[in-house]
Amino acid sequence: MNLKTTYLGLDLKNPIVPSASPLSQRLDHMKQLEDAGASAIVMFSLFEEQIRAEAESLEDMLSMGTDSFAESLEFFPRASEYSVGPDAYLNLISDASASLDIPIIGSLNGVTPTGWIDYARNIQEAGAQALELNVYHVATDLNESSVQVEQRYVDILKAVKASVDIPVAIKLSPYFSSMANMSKRLVEAGCDGLVLFNRFYQPDYDLESLQVTADLNLSTSHEIRLPLLWLAVLKNRLNTSLAASTGVETHVEVLKYLMAGADVTMTASSLITKGPGHVRSLIDGLTEWMDEHEYVSVEQLKGSMSQSAVADPSTFERANYIKILEKNKAEYTLTG
Repeated sequence: MNLKTTYLGLDLKNPIVPSASPLSQRLDHMKQLEDAGASAIVMFSLFEEQIRAEAESLEDMLSMGTDSFAESLEFFPRASEYSVGPDAYLNLISDASASLDIPIIGSLNGVTPTGWIDYARNIQEAGAQALELNVYHVATDLNESSVQVEQRYVDILKAVKASVDIPVAIKLSPYFSSMANMSKRLVEAGCDGLVLFNRFYQPDYDLESLQVTADLNLSTSHEIRLPLLWLAVLKNRLNTSLAASTGVETHVEVLKYLMAGADVTMTASSLITKGPGHVRSLIDGLTEWMDEHEYVSVEQLKGSMSQSAVADPSTFERANYIKILEKNKAEYTLTG
């Protein structure tokens, strides 16, 4: 059974990659992920605010106002609240690259195309073999147009690509008005891979304390359909790597994502709840299913159910939407 795949030009032993999470904050946890079979590890994100805080205190920056960002900076932690600072982050990448036999992918999280992105070169020099950009931007400014929102992503990508030689992937949100065109623009701007999708963590209300809360809701397998759709649509239409990064709980989601067109499947929530050893369960489940269904390689699986490969491509589009509604109308009709 050949589980090998290629992502961002990296030859990986299988398609299971732990995504950015607290598990990569410690070298011993990363070693456990490798021992369980992980083919690469995406580091937890280093935030733009952390890098800026190296040059000036975060308190001073907050007092200057929040006009630079769509999200108010007061929602970000103080410098002392980050568990790992920029220097420690680089040291951890260096130690992991020297200690582990699998690729380490750095992760940068920011919203502006300014000097903080120069830190990408530091991540490269520390030993990361690729870089994932997480542009966590919630467009709440009434005066910011969709054109400006999209250009923000392109500008950040171009600036980072100009500062590093390693492959760069970008983690997208699913909320662009034209996901296909935005993906195309990013690939044309030099993006080596697309990660689908980023999850915006929305606040909630505590009705007793009348406070806004920001609880972390981990992803579940019920959320795979949107990235599944776009992986299937983009596969074979763009010359770039594709990664699935939502709702991978079992080998079933791994298989579906690979068939849609993903080169790798990334998971954090299931590893946080079940531990690093869950990587082995995903690999074993994938292997057993492939053996039972007479697949000999992951390459044979990849894209086999993409829009370009299925007999009826319209099942991914409006025709199927109408068909589903008509088919299930009787079942969901209220009676009495």
